[in-house]
Amino acid sequence: MSRYIVIGAGAVGALLAAQWTIAKVPVTLVARGRTHDVIRRSGVRVRRPEGDDVVAVPTVASIVEAEPVASDTVVLAVKSQDAETAIAEIAWVPLADGTGTVADLPILTLQNGLASEDAALRRFDRVIGVSIGIPASHLEPGVVVSPARPVVGVAWIGGYPASQPGEEERHRGAFARAQFAALIEPDIVAAKRRKLIANLRNVVDVFDATIEQQDHAEAALVQEARRVFAAAGLAVAPPPWDAPRLDVADVAGHEPGHLSTWQSFARGASSEVDFLSGEIALIARRHGIDAPLNSAVARELGALAARGGRPGEVPLPPEFASGSLTRERVRA
Repeated sequence: MSRYIVIGAGAVGALLAAQWTIAKVPVTLVARGRTHDVIRRSGVRVRRPEGDDVVAVPTVASIVEAEPVASDTVVLAVKSQDAETAIAEIAWVPLADGTGTVADLPILTLQNGLASEDAALRRFDRVIGVSIGIPASHLEPGVVVSPARPVVGVAWIGGYPASQPGEEERHRGAFARAQFAALIEPDIVAAKRRKLIANLRNVVDVFDATIEQQDHAEAALVQEARRVFAAAGLAVAPPPWDAPRLDVADVAGHEPGHLSTWQSFARGASSEVDFLSGEIALIARRHGIDAPLNSAVARELGALAARGGRPGEVPLPPEFASGSLTRERVRA
């Protein structure tokens, strides 16, 4: 059985590596800094509704230390804002068996947004996009809260820029063994646009706003994003009819509710917003379309991240209370 080399030990990467270890799927996790030290010493702690699992995941500090060979597959599990750097760092590393470089291996891109697949395709010939739906939380090194059941999450898998049936089915089976509901997606970019729209909730979660204000802002951002995609001639996958409903249960000592972008700001990590609302702003600017709300969110949260700000420090941008929002409603 071929091995997966998982790059990045956050909520998705650490949980996936732990699930594959439990399922006896060969895996090596590449982690850095304190996260690497914690997992090497104590394993990945997966906190579940029924109790904690501590999983001794094989962990290394670099792709070189993983000693990749021609039968391996790379899983890129870093955040969107770190994907380009990570891909550039690993692509031209020689394989330990002397058969080529890491760029000759298949790579699975698990990021939100729409940028990672092109960044990977610049170096890798076999790119498989994965759109992940997972209610996991990660606020401290080596610890992941995984409250979903009967599966830990959902994974839509599709070749990029075109279908790769053999690769897709092989990886679908591996995700299924990791207790994901794993589905083949015929148009992975359209599926990632659908996920990007869903992720707009992540950005409003960071602002100092009531639930009602957040709901109002999310709806306006979604309307604007859909208008931008339509005007640019970009398809959005319809709501999936075949996705299982996840039961998200309580985990002892964990307070649920905050999403991954909020978690990044809370940890003082870098921000993914440039690849969420910022992606909508990019598409709008390329096509001469107005997108004032997503542009305002990207600007406000970009500035917050640059000064090391935390969740709840800034209110929603004034565009949400101005004529821009009124015009957006009329266009929608």
